[in-house]
Amino acid sequence: MQVSQLTWILIASYFLGCIATGFYLVRIRIGKDVREMGSGNIGARNVGRVLGSSGFWITLVGDFAKGAAAVWVARYFTADNHVTALAMLAAVLGHVWPIQLRFRGGKGIATSLGALAVCDFHLALTFVGLFAVIYLILRRTTLGGLVAFACLPLASMFMDHDPLKVVLISILAGLVLLAHRKNLVEEITSFVLRRNPETKADQPIK
Repeated sequence: MQVSQLTWILIASYFLGCIATGFYLVRIRIGKDVREMGSGNIGARNVGRVLGSSGFWITLVGDFAKGAAAVWVARYFTADNHVTALAMLAAVLGHVWPIQLRFRGGKGIATSLGALAVCDFHLALTFVGLFAVIYLILRRTTLGGLVAFACLPLASMFMDHDPLKVVLISILAGLVLLAHRKNLVEEITSFVLRRNPETKADQPIK
């Protein structure tokens, strides 16, 4: 593949990721910036808090679809799995750091899963299985999803993917965990406190 063609694929994927479904949906319906409301996130959960279940589902589907579309477009122009994986990363980057919103976007779960479903359907199914098992153990949706993402590089290795693809999947997992860094700390702290209710308030979890 020519460098110019690869560049255009990555640029297109990034700007597809920049289509902030939740942000524009809230702006259209109530004329407000969803980043100044609730958790401050443009993702489906926060939009659902603001607009109800319809807002949640529209945002979820929209964010999933743009990730899938980015990889589908890349696959239309090339059969190189590495290029499609790069397109997946570009779309997630666009969602998390959209240029038109001054790089204040979402956290990438739905967009990552949409892209992964087209890029590597078996790995996407593996994520679903990992999430189901981890959720049954932890009984926490957010923490279960983040742990499942953290396990994807290992899953990719066990599926005998080539080293470059494992690296790209690792970067994807890293992006999602980075975007959720505050949530991850909160979830782990909450989980520890729930498992150790005798922990005193004046003894912070380190």
